[in-house]
Amino acid sequence: MIGQALAADNLPPGRTATATNGTYPASYFPNTELLGDNEMRITALGTGMPNQTKRAVSISYYVELGNGDKFIFDIGSGAMGNLFSLRPDFSKIDKVFASHLHVDHVGDFMGLHIGSWLSGRYTPIHFYGPSGPSPELGSKAFIEGMQKAYAWDIETRSGALPDAGGQIVVHEFDYLQENVVVYQDNGVTVRSWPAIHSLDGSVSYSLEWNGLKYVFGGDTYPNKWYMKFAADADIASHELFLPPEALAKYFGWDLRQATYVSTRIHTEPQAFGKVMATLKPRMAVGYHSVQSPENNAAIMDEVRKVYDGPLTVARDLMVINVTADDIVVRMASVDEYVSPPAVTAEYVKAPRTAQKETSEAISSGKWQGYSPPPMPEPGQ
Repeated sequence: MIGQALAADNLPPGRTATATNGTYPASYFPNTELLGDNEMRITALGTGMPNQTKRAVSISYYVELGNGDKFIFDIGSGAMGNLFSLRPDFSKIDKVFASHLHVDHVGDFMGLHIGSWLSGRYTPIHFYGPSGPSPELGSKAFIEGMQKAYAWDIETRSGALPDAGGQIVVHEFDYLQENVVVYQDNGVTVRSWPAIHSLDGSVSYSLEWNGLKYVFGGDTYPNKWYMKFAADADIASHELFLPPEALAKYFGWDLRQATYVSTRIHTEPQAFGKVMATLKPRMAVGYHSVQSPENNAAIMDEVRKVYDGPLTVARDLMVINVTADDIVVRMASVDEYVSPPAVTAEYVKAPRTAQKETSEAISSGKWQGYSPPPMPEPGQ
């Protein structure tokens, strides 16, 4: 069954929307709904392109489960703003799964690492990602190089913030392995298989929990692995690129270049439709599009020529609630000036080394015309 989001005034008095009562407000208001014990919530943090717009940043999906676990699949440039607008509990957001290392899929990892460390995460963050065709093109090299690039940032915050929160643990796996388990804990299994995109080293994922299955395709040409391992998905997400003519018009490219990009390293709408018509998921989700009314119409026209099943073309901050009986799709309503989430007592008490100070040569330059207020006592 594909459920309907209801107006908030249709909820029974005093009831909070969950899978247990089967009703949802028309919009999702962060931190106002209890997630049911057997419920999954998927929020599109980014659905657009590398040349992102205000309304369509680069690729990222945030998955919350009824057991309390949280996962991020890709963290493309611009996605952090949408994640922060949800005011999540960052102490529980410590797992990122990267489909590949293009900047529109991992460009905000630095921001997530530091931003979540500031906002309540006091344990290491874990980065799961594929190897590359050579060691320097794999996930481990990516993280090591990035840490070197912002070493000054990490050093300045160490001591003021919990020590362990500054750490990154890399879980690099062989991109060639088929349906291999890359994460398993607390009843959750995440598997990976190869994808076809630009260069060796791209993958797709499935997350299975409590009888539900979410598939995150990453960027890929239609491939045999996705057709095999995305079977029986409740939510099957797969990139849904512009058709060549629309892509050429949007970017001002010639038709040959647009055709190569749309049909050789990405998946154009009719190909997406054929994939979903074969798989028949409970809900097909397309993303990685250039968002505009004209472009979305071109996409839908092409998809519907070959696929007439349940379909969502994702937009930033679209929310999908999934249970065994129901799927509800709606948009999140967020405050663009929302304050950071409150940190936990565990974060406040987490071990810290000595706070960093500038050298005597720099400290001696302080202007004597200003005296800072006295420091509060510890614990205040």
